[in-house]
Amino acid sequence: MDSDSSNQQLHLNHHEQLNTNWFIERSVLWPGQAQSLQIEQVLFSEKSDFQDILVFKSKTYGTVLVLDGVIQVTERDEFAYQEMIVHLPMFSHHCPERVLVIGGGDGGVIREVLKHDCVREIVLCEIDSMVVDVCKTYLPQLAAGLEDPRVKIEYRDGAEYLRQHPQSFDVIITDSSDPVGPADVLFQRPFYESLYTALKPEGICCCQAESIWLHMDLIRPLLDTCRKIFATVSYAYTMIPTYPGGQIGFAICSKSAREDIRKPLRKPDTTLLQTLKYYCPEIHQAAFVLPLFAKRELEDYS
Repeated sequence: MDSDSSNQQLHLNHHEQLNTNWFIERSVLWPGQAQSLQIEQVLFSEKSDFQDILVFKSKTYGTVLVLDGVIQVTERDEFAYQEMIVHLPMFSHHCPERVLVIGGGDGGVIREVLKHDCVREIVLCEIDSMVVDVCKTYLPQLAAGLEDPRVKIEYRDGAEYLRQHPQSFDVIITDSSDPVGPADVLFQRPFYESLYTALKPEGICCCQAESIWLHMDLIRPLLDTCRKIFATVSYAYTMIPTYPGGQIGFAICSKSAREDIRKPLRKPDTTLLQTLKYYCPEIHQAAFVLPLFAKRELEDYS
């Protein structure tokens, strides 16, 4: 066995979810099932002050970022998540100039927000600086936008930052992990009250809101909480194969009453559209059309 293979095997032996040459994702949030990706090379494996960080080169999905044993980003399908969590709220706002991103240290959300020429300032509030540093090294195609002069990075707790900046942002995007570990606070009512306060009067927020196939018990109370705070609330989703169930959703909340938040107020011009792989105006509207079982659960449909 050569030295590179020895180093890789050492990493594999020190990570309980790495089994021989396969990464196996398991979680209490999706009991009874697991997902595996074949590993070509472990690139980084270390524990930060907040979470376990793993980066590996996969057989078919390119470079993969894993936090606390849960896949966050793969090169092959990341655009399906990044484009939708960004462009759903951004194109639903008539002119978003100041944007706050909570989480998202990989830089993918920032990359998409920067495609909107109207944006003057983006604040990235990321609690773990190691995530940013690791992604600049191993996922530069996501992290490149972090060097843009319009981007300001705050390494601190997102909930605390919100409370200190009332009526400051046109759009707030919460790119959170699942509600375990440091991301747990991002799924609680005080956080959504802080989101409301930090938005300008016509502001919109978009938050990662889990899978209709696996987390209906989390989504229902989350949307109920949002409806008690925001004037307009809806759930949209995207398809992404490396997330559990192959689907992930978003809570889209507007501070002002909107007749239909599901229709974009703006549309991408030809130049922006050429940079996209998933989002388009038709997908924007279709993303809010739920299968009947989810519609009954989340929209009181009968």
